[in-house]
Amino acid sequence: MQFKLGDIAVDVVQKDIKNLHLSVHPPAGKVRISAPLRMDIDTIRVFAITKLAWIKSQQKKLREQQRETPREYLDRESHYVWGKRYLLKLVEKEAAPTVELKHNKMILQLRPGASHEKRQEVLDAWYREQLKEVIPSLIAKWENVVGAKAGKFFVQKMKTKWGSCSPGPKNIRINTDLAKKPLQCLEYIVAHELIHLVERHHNERFIALMDTHMPQWPQYREMLNSLPLAHQEWEY
Repeated sequence: MQFKLGDIAVDVVQKDIKNLHLSVHPPAGKVRISAPLRMDIDTIRVFAITKLAWIKSQQKKLREQQRETPREYLDRESHYVWGKRYLLKLVEKEAAPTVELKHNKMILQLRPGASHEKRQEVLDAWYREQLKEVIPSLIAKWENVVGAKAGKFFVQKMKTKWGSCSPGPKNIRINTDLAKKPLQCLEYIVAHELIHLVERHHNERFIALMDTHMPQWPQYREMLNSLPLAHQEWEY
């Protein structure tokens, strides 16, 4: 269901909940209201009107959020690892490609004449490996906290989400780009997805579980949403 407030479209999802929940999602400021099943649309609309100033301020903040420029993989280009900025240094050598962090430099060693695509491929693979080293311990920690057992985990490029889970096989998928963000952001997403194994929907129970197990989660979400977005458009 959807209605308009001037030029702002508001998506409405009715669920088995007691209270209204309003959210504004990056990157474009999409507005969503979760409402109780039997609540009539006029009541929901009046609620949205009372929150119009807040909606517009959130959308303005998202429009002004910094975006990364497209990566060109050239010397002295900025790249991020666990939230820290490094300057790329290209080294040509007849040997297997490697990536090394040294002081404030990310040293990318490639064979002579390596293409833009090859540079991206090597760095993406390296970022995946950073995540694969860290994620198992985070999953083990949060399985004990939440009381749910995950299946397999996968690290991959995802265009519209930071993470996802499959309730059936209980598999968790993590976006490769989280290796560029502070570690707290990755832990927040791991906890978020594991709690979805207990409660599938973003309802009051889900929020209560997040509040109980990770009271700082709103700060971590804000941190993730305030960092420069990748050149692609993200939806959280």
